Amino acid sequence: MRLFVLAAVAEAISWLALLVGMAVKYGPPGNEIGVQIFGPVHGGLFLAYVGLVLLVARLGRWRWLTVGVALVCAVPPFATLGFERWARRRGLLTVSSTGSGTGAGQPAGADRPLEDAARP
Repeated sequence: MRLFVLAAVAEAISWLALLVGMAVKYGPPGNEIGVQIFGPVHGGLFLAYVGLVLLVARLGRWRWLTVGVALVCAVPPFATLGFERWARRRGLLTVSSTGSGTGAGQPAGADRPLEDAARP
């Protein structure tokens, strides 16, 4: 779960770096080095975020709507930060210390219906 949070924050920071690189590329300096560096970095972090969304969603038994929102939040700049905060408040990013037999643990709020887990 911590890796998911780290990926969400890193993806947002890489968006900022890419936006600055694009401003430099298309602005007065006309230098492409920022886009050449931060484009691939952001692409890699984007893919890591998407992969971790799918992994965490499976472990946390997220609803498809929640998974879709998490994936869509990877597209607009900084939306991963908003989703991460929302998911944390809803208990979607925590795992209890008691095992479920598989070593993965039960997601926080597992005793409540899944419909309530994605409700704002």
